[in-house]
Amino acid sequence: MEINSLTPAERRVWRAFARGATVDFRVAGEEDGPRPALRAAVLRALLLNGPREAGEIAALKVVGAHVTGLLDLRQAVVDSVFRLVHCRFDEAPRLVGAQLAHLSLLDSELPGLDASHARIDGGLRLTRCRVGGPVRLSRAQISGALYLDEAEVTAPDPAQPALQFNQISIDNDLCARGLRVQGLIRLDGASVTGSIDLEDAELSNPGAQVLTAESLDVGANLLARRLRADGRIDLRGARVPGRVDLLRSTLSNPGDTALRASSCVIGELWLREGPPVKGRLNLRRAEVGQLQLQPEMLPDQVRLLDLTYTFLTPHEPPERRLPMLERDDGAFDPHAYEQLTAAYRRIGDDRAARLVQLAKQRRHRRTLPWYGRAWGCLQDAAVGYGFRPLRAAGWLLSLLAVGSIAYAGHHPPPLKAGEAPHFNPVFYTLDLLLPVISFGQESAYAPVGGYQWLAYVLIVTGWILATTVVAGVTRTVSRQ
Repeated sequence: MEINSLTPAERRVWRAFARGATVDFRVAGEEDGPRPALRAAVLRALLLNGPREAGEIAALKVVGAHVTGLLDLRQAVVDSVFRLVHCRFDEAPRLVGAQLAHLSLLDSELPGLDASHARIDGGLRLTRCRVGGPVRLSRAQISGALYLDEAEVTAPDPAQPALQFNQISIDNDLCARGLRVQGLIRLDGASVTGSIDLEDAELSNPGAQVLTAESLDVGANLLARRLRADGRIDLRGARVPGRVDLLRSTLSNPGDTALRASSCVIGELWLREGPPVKGRLNLRRAEVGQLQLQPEMLPDQVRLLDLTYTFLTPHEPPERRLPMLERDDGAFDPHAYEQLTAAYRRIGDDRAARLVQLAKQRRHRRTLPWYGRAWGCLQDAAVGYGFRPLRAAGWLLSLLAVGSIAYAGHHPPPLKAGEAPHFNPVFYTLDLLLPVISFGQESAYAPVGGYQWLAYVLIVTGWILATTVVAGVTRTVSRQ
């Protein structure tokens, strides 16, 4: 391209390119003032075949310009730094399959950006950009970080993702604090060596998916404190060895799933100090090291089937934790109760663990036929399914007192008068109550009338108490 065919603004940029100097077209005090036009074809020619000076590092560094036409760098190899800051683009740059050293579009306005399959050896900076169309980085490889802090992206076509980052590879962090997106963010199969930072971000796609990141692989943390998401967040199958931090976040997708983290492997999941989640919370088959879950944030539907976790914080009494186990579409999930029991035992709260097991038996009772429910009610009333041994002792002492008093006032006749031992009302009552212990009284005496019915009641009650206590002890021993 001949320099004589360039406009004054373009000649200025052309001469600065060889020295790597920055050309700032902004007028002091007029940040939004007139911007000189730069043809995209001129910028392309510079990047591909621009002048070089010995001892200088060529770079395209422009601030405050209006880029006209299509900047087409598809499959191009650009070894110069590429910075167009505070610029306005008429058309979405096409960088599909390009190999770039570094790209910065800081504070710029674009109708979109397509850098799918691109390889960027440095970072990609879209900080505070205002993008009126989709940003496509599918299968792109970025050796540095991707910056989207305070960027605004709007997808005019609801069928197209606003940010299409599926299978992107980032060797550093994805920084998107304060990001505002109208539409879907797609991160399926993405790999981020560092952390993803979505703190203070606002994501909106009401009634549809707002963030889908199935099989996402993060090297450190997924930080989303104070996130405001209107739509469904899908993290199914994601791997995050550090924290998924949703502290003070607002998640809303009424009538559907608000957060799906099923089949995930997560070091720590924080869901605290925010308003109640509007929509379902799905943690089925997830593996979480530490689950920081505040009861107040739980929605009406919580799916926990096969969820495993090591620690559950903050420490709450079982009365506040048990309701979440009832919200899985009304289904009885024994595994959920066992997980909660194990969490309490790890911190030494055996009382809470027993209460969870008692709640499990009561919940299971509702799934039984009428005769099973009747037997369960008897076990519950008698000894709390074996988890309340003091109640069993109280029943035994009370029945012992009743039987001893009754038979002390009315000795039952002996079966064989010459062979019967001396009658003792206490030992006789114990013989009736304790089926595995014999003091020789029950086999020697036979009560009649109402006292015979009392003996039957004591025998049946003793069996109920004995079998329930044995079952409770067996369950306790088997878990230790």
